[in-house]
Amino acid sequence: QVQPVESGGGLVQPGGSLRLTCVASRSNFNKYVMSWYRQAPGKQRELVATIFTGQTTNYVDSVKGRFTISRDNAKNTVYLQMNSLKPEDTAVYYCNALNPQYIISWGQGTQVTVSA
Repeated sequence: QVQPVESGGGLVQPGGSLRLTCVASRSNFNKYVMSWYRQAPGKQRELVATIFTGQTTNYVDSVKGRFTISRDNAKNTVYLQMNSLKPEDTAVYYCNALNPQYIISWGQGTQVTVSA
């Protein structure tokens, strides 16, 4: 399995925005369920958002109304638009790809820091 590659993390002030990008180079990308997870220091990794093959999306309650997950199957890419960022959103964000055979691939992670 080819590892997904994330980008777009960085340092942003509270209330700011970032867009994370994950590229997963697979010929049948449109059949993958794609998710974003995050892990803050000293905490367990948590599921942030998922987008299914039919464009249905799910979000953890803490990001509903602020984050938007989307996908562009032609570009083998999934995005996480993060608005109204809070210090508690600070974490390493990971892209997760689940293929039709239920095999999971993880990206290397991208750091998001929300601080004044």
